[in-house]
Amino acid sequence: MPTPTAALVLADGTVFYGRGFGAEGRTVAELCFNTAMTGYQEVMTDPSYADQIVTFTFPHIGNTGVTPEDEEASEPHAKGIVVKWDPTAPSNWRSTGTLPDWMRRTGRIGIGGVDTRRLTRAIRNLGMPHVALEHRADGNFDLDALRAAAAGFQGLEGADLAKGVTTAQTYRWQDGRWSWEGGFAPATEGGPKVVAVDYGAKRNILRSLVSAGCDVTVLPATATYEDVMAHDPDGVFLSNGPGDPAATGEYAVPMIRELMEKTELPIFGICLGHQMLALALGAKTVKMNHGHHGVNHPVKEITTGKVEVTSMNHGFAVDAGTLPATVEETHISLFDGTNCGLKVKDRPIFSVQQHPEASPGPQDSFYLFERFAASMRPAAEPAAEADTAD
Repeated sequence: MPTPTAALVLADGTVFYGRGFGAEGRTVAELCFNTAMTGYQEVMTDPSYADQIVTFTFPHIGNTGVTPEDEEASEPHAKGIVVKWDPTAPSNWRSTGTLPDWMRRTGRIGIGGVDTRRLTRAIRNLGMPHVALEHRADGNFDLDALRAAAAGFQGLEGADLAKGVTTAQTYRWQDGRWSWEGGFAPATEGGPKVVAVDYGAKRNILRSLVSAGCDVTVLPATATYEDVMAHDPDGVFLSNGPGDPAATGEYAVPMIRELMEKTELPIFGICLGHQMLALALGAKTVKMNHGHHGVNHPVKEITTGKVEVTSMNHGFAVDAGTLPATVEETHISLFDGTNCGLKVKDRPIFSVQQHPEASPGPQDSFYLFERFAASMRPAAEPAAEADTAD
């Protein structure tokens, strides 16, 4: 049997050996699992995966290669990946390279040959563990040191990770969504002006706003009320992002509350942005056992009874029992009943836990971007109501 070149060590001392690929070295993180059958490059570059290592339950990871068009940020944010089978040579007309080479170039560690079913069962039963992952070509591992490193990881509870992944400066986003015919669509002029607060925004969320007709300006996570209003927006978008929402809320919540108190602007939040809005409204968030990570999550819109298959990526959830009377729960997960959406009664303020932009995943929830855009148009302007998916 070949000598293992990678080891995944859990804080409780459990060891998984395998074959390393990507960069050599050691990293520590929280371990989650993702059930998507495609889109591993989007997952790796999603800022919401900061300080996490991703176990992919689907075995064929790497078979479509990589392309810059599929990156959700300028660099990967997940610290590593765990897979069943070693990545194979890519077979895809869009591929410009291999997953192992891309991971080596970007400093990310992978381990193949792992019993991912066993590992996923452990995560489901015991929660997302703290782990250390090491790739060494010589196969010489100090297991005690790796276990100690895993046990010493601070975890995501209480961690504000948004400041580490947000933009450093304000900028305007101008690309729409990708299409087979022409690549990324250019922005159109004259749409409602949206300030997007970046807690770790995926590029395809910004593209979806543009494709819904919005003129998008992106601000850092620490933006103040004055920073936002300096752009004279027609609406405010709160992005996805990593970490503990209560920690990020220390500086984000006061700004959101001020927006709600002093303006009538429409506000739309996704993922961490959903949690930020809930906290600003007086609700609480809780750490989940193993979170929701995948592209097959059924979510029910309560008012219509419509079920959407959605893309999810979160380890914290809004506690629906703490929502005030002024707020209506709009969506729930059909996996576990957790909150997946809210809106303020009689005001154009709403948010969802799922990712309507997908990337990867289904497009069932894209109508939410159109609903947000419609909420910013003057009442006299003719616009079709976009409350249901096509």
